[in-house]
Amino acid sequence: MKTITILTPTYNEEDNVREVYAQVRAVFAGLEGYDYEHLFIDNASRDGTVEILRELAREDKRVKVIVNTRNFGHIRSPYYGILQARGDAVIPLVADLQDPPEMIVDFLRKWEEGYKIVVAVKTESRENRLMFAVRQAYYRLVQRLSEIELVQNFTGFGLYDQAVVEKLREIGDPYPYFRGLICDLGYERAEVPYTQPRRQRGITKNNFYTLYDMAMLGITNHSKVPLRLATMTGFAMSLLSLVVALGYLVYKLVFWSSFQVGMAPLVIGLFFFASVQLTFIGILGEYIGAIQTQVLRRPLVVEKERINFDEETKD
Repeated sequence: MKTITILTPTYNEEDNVREVYAQVRAVFAGLEGYDYEHLFIDNASRDGTVEILRELAREDKRVKVIVNTRNFGHIRSPYYGILQARGDAVIPLVADLQDPPEMIVDFLRKWEEGYKIVVAVKTESRENRLMFAVRQAYYRLVQRLSEIELVQNFTGFGLYDQAVVEKLREIGDPYPYFRGLICDLGYERAEVPYTQPRRQRGITKNNFYTLYDMAMLGITNHSKVPLRLATMTGFAMSLLSLVVALGYLVYKLVFWSSFQVGMAPLVIGLFFFASVQLTFIGILGEYIGAIQTQVLRRPLVVEKERINFDEETKD
């Protein structure tokens, strides 16, 4: 009998954890030949999430819980949870049920066909249309900039064979862009389309900073195009400046007594070049920050407590 690890990261999800647990349990009740464990990794919730998880763990030994000492963010904590999965395959499943649990059946079917990676592709979404359009534009941008082929509208929801998880452990990235890393491994993958439902309970924990962080991580981890664009822009602006300067010089020599340069071109040029420099310094800073994160090699998370693990070793 094969064991599947369902991974659910949580942070202030007291309204949803019981429901996601119940729906996963119902899915596996209808499957033959599979056992499962439901691993929750909690990012130091401030509501009643942890207490509810304790209750579920007491009632069902399939429920395993990791509680972090603090909130380690929306990237590090879920990734750490994947590395702790001991099943033959792991399926990340968000607590807000925007990843439909019934798709587990589709994932397992593709997995049994021999695919080590099965990804869910979001073709439609019942979320805000503007946000969905912005996300699609971002996926297209990263796809164009990336040095590898990425899956558009892929959020990380899918199934990953234990062989894939073992490769992730070997890589040991302290701050990964998971969606890109999965594609970078090069395994043949199956894609399963779905429509993302609207969140029914609670509020999203994403904000401008977390979305910006994810966006920049995707670009800096998988593309050097912004750096090269900065270099090419620098050359182009230098050439343009030289041409304009020579033009002004010639014009001044020809119309010495009547031509007045004035302050407007100087002020406009100063602010324009300053804004271009600041933009590319910011891009350079993003890459330097990514390098610093890799060099520091801090742990993904620090655990406060484990429940129902029976003294298993940690990665």
